[in-house]
Amino acid sequence: MQDYIQPDKWSIIEEGFDKDRVKSSESIFSHGNGHMGQRANFEESYSGNTFQGSYIAGVYYPDKTRVGWWKNGYPEYFAKVLNAPNWIGIDVSVSGEALDLNTCKKVADFRRELNMKEGWYSRSFTATLPNDVKINVNIVRFLSLDIDEVGAIHYEIRPTDADVEIQFHPYLDSGITNEDTNWDDKFWETTEITSKENQAFIESHTLKTNFQVCTFMESHLFLDGKHLKQNPSEEKKELRVAHEFVQTVKKHETLALHKFGGYTVSRNHKPSELVDAAKKSLKKATDLGFEALLEQQKRAWAKIWEMADITIEGDIKAQQGIRYTIFQLNQTYLGKDSRLNIGPKGFTGEKYGGSTYWDTEAYCIPFYMATKNQKVARNLLKYRYNHLEKAIENAQKLGFTNGAALYPMVTMNGEESHNEWEITFEEIHRNGAIAFAIFNYYRYTGDYSYIPEMGLEVLIGIARFWHQRANFSKSKGKYVILGVTGPNEYENNVNNNWYTNYIGKWCIDYTLQQLTKVKDGFQEDYKRVVGKTRLTDEETTKWQKVANNMYFPYSEEHQVFLQQDGFLDKELITADKLTSAKRPINQKWSWDRILRSPYIKQADVLQGFYFFEDHFTTEELERHFDFYEPFTVHESSLSPCVHSIQAAKLDKMQQAYEFYLRTSRLDLDDYNKEVEEGLHITSMAGTWMSIVEGFGGMRIVDDKLSFSPRIPEQWTSYSFKINFRNRIVKVTVQKEKTEFSLDGKDEMSIRVNGERVVLHPDKAVAV
Repeated sequence: MQDYIQPDKWSIIEEGFDKDRVKSSESIFSHGNGHMGQRANFEESYSGNTFQGSYIAGVYYPDKTRVGWWKNGYPEYFAKVLNAPNWIGIDVSVSGEALDLNTCKKVADFRRELNMKEGWYSRSFTATLPNDVKINVNIVRFLSLDIDEVGAIHYEIRPTDADVEIQFHPYLDSGITNEDTNWDDKFWETTEITSKENQAFIESHTLKTNFQVCTFMESHLFLDGKHLKQNPSEEKKELRVAHEFVQTVKKHETLALHKFGGYTVSRNHKPSELVDAAKKSLKKATDLGFEALLEQQKRAWAKIWEMADITIEGDIKAQQGIRYTIFQLNQTYLGKDSRLNIGPKGFTGEKYGGSTYWDTEAYCIPFYMATKNQKVARNLLKYRYNHLEKAIENAQKLGFTNGAALYPMVTMNGEESHNEWEITFEEIHRNGAIAFAIFNYYRYTGDYSYIPEMGLEVLIGIARFWHQRANFSKSKGKYVILGVTGPNEYENNVNNNWYTNYIGKWCIDYTLQQLTKVKDGFQEDYKRVVGKTRLTDEETTKWQKVANNMYFPYSEEHQVFLQQDGFLDKELITADKLTSAKRPINQKWSWDRILRSPYIKQADVLQGFYFFEDHFTTEELERHFDFYEPFTVHESSLSPCVHSIQAAKLDKMQQAYEFYLRTSRLDLDDYNKEVEEGLHITSMAGTWMSIVEGFGGMRIVDDKLSFSPRIPEQWTSYSFKINFRNRIVKVTVQKEKTEFSLDGKDEMSIRVNGERVVLHPDKAVAV
């Protein structure tokens, strides 16, 4: 674990310059606005070890799959989130010497801050250059929420010992490469570079996918706050355009450059109008100016925090952790565009292809339903409906027929783009998460309209897949599902993973229930869907036979469902016997050794108990938790949150608290020793669930909100808000009581510890 982030309620702070921390901090201090995002790279040149990355939502490249041995059914490409042309760059020279923190004689008072409350990033330091010139440098940068095609940089230098000549070279550069690439392909082609006065534009497009992008900038110079109306000189190269501002600056004067830049994209504009669109966005930003645009940013974030904030009193690291996760989730996805989704790295890195996983449905949708409104969650479900035909094609490639749908493990456009066989072919439980999200959306919002309009078609495709994927075992007299990888990716090609079998059965049962409900209440939609899918009673009878006779491995000795048929054949040595030198095992052991071990990457059987908690007794949950958690190494970012929720339900509060700290500070403290590759964005929604569903005990019971609040002994209180069916409930939990307040027009009944409580608008109730 690392421990250099300073504890603070509202900011992420690093003090002191350490070259070995640069790449980690580039991830941790990443920032975005839903439209674009970037790692916290230095604006000025840096010759040390760095991972340069700027990303545009929805822009990707189909990198040709690279494997040692091609197997039929492999996707032809792995979708790469693309490192986009660089707009933040500002080369700086002082009296002829380039500013480069890697070559400075001394860097003192170095400080970074990511201010989560107000949505900006800053960096400051005092540098002694190789020519012995000493300067103070202060930079503030943010990506505008209101004008989301624009980011802004305030970069100021103050010489401390002598008069100097300062050269600012703000530039655009399309000669960029990806850290994550299979064949070192060229991903971008630059078509035109234009520059006039203080503005510059690079027009480029992605190869294969042909996303057309205009990268733009406009810069202005200020001396002690006074605008210097200076037309810069221009330097243009094949893939780069720079402007040069030169100014003599006296000792203790401050020279500042304001740079506005960003991207316009053919996803949102006609290709022929990208430059004009860029000019319009620049005009909006520059008419306001840096300070006014920053004030606008603060107001926009204040509005987000008004609904999304979770407060924790008495534990500053826990408070910092939850606000960091909420902040990053909102930087990544704001729910404005149903064509977009939530990549596991967001805008912070390129690992996993930056694409959509089952994480969205399993972990993220609850966060967005409760902290925004149902339209945002509905857009995430609509995204899957829009990709249904691709899901059917994915299944056809593997030999499935009759409209069976297999949603991809990794995707940008609905087509599978994950090229590891044990994931692509076998981690089929992802289909269940899509169906569960439909169920969860209706359960939480009360909005049934999605199911007859779109969701029923999705459910039919998924049910058809499970029906065909199961086969009848004569020896067991049951239907089995063979050759799968469950949520525990440390077991591949196993038979009868309990979670996969259970969610497969549930998907069929749930689809049959919805068919009946839509037939009874939405006859026109029912006729349309049945006609389109050519569904027959004979087919659904076959589905029901599979669901009614699904096999579930079980140990009478341990009184638990088995993770898979062969789990008890393993040498059952618990994870606490592993020394720190052997962990994380995914970095220390061979894959062969991992597959033969009993160690569990993340909740597997317990994932099923989390989704379907009301199917089992608390005693059953405790028995399974006590059996499986000791074998769990929590080397997936998705693991600690589920275990925290279940530990809280079982009143194992110290464990619940420790799991909460791990999920909330996974990246800040780099538990898995990989933060330099990017943040774990989708698991951050699980951190939110750890508090709301774990400690707060929030559930939907009999169509009503229910709470069973608990509080870790390390905290004096905590509070959160949720938007439940357009009524906002605030919950404040203290050691001696829990207080509820309602923002709405009508009273509302909830359950607290099993008892009915009536909430009235604008009147707090203590329980």
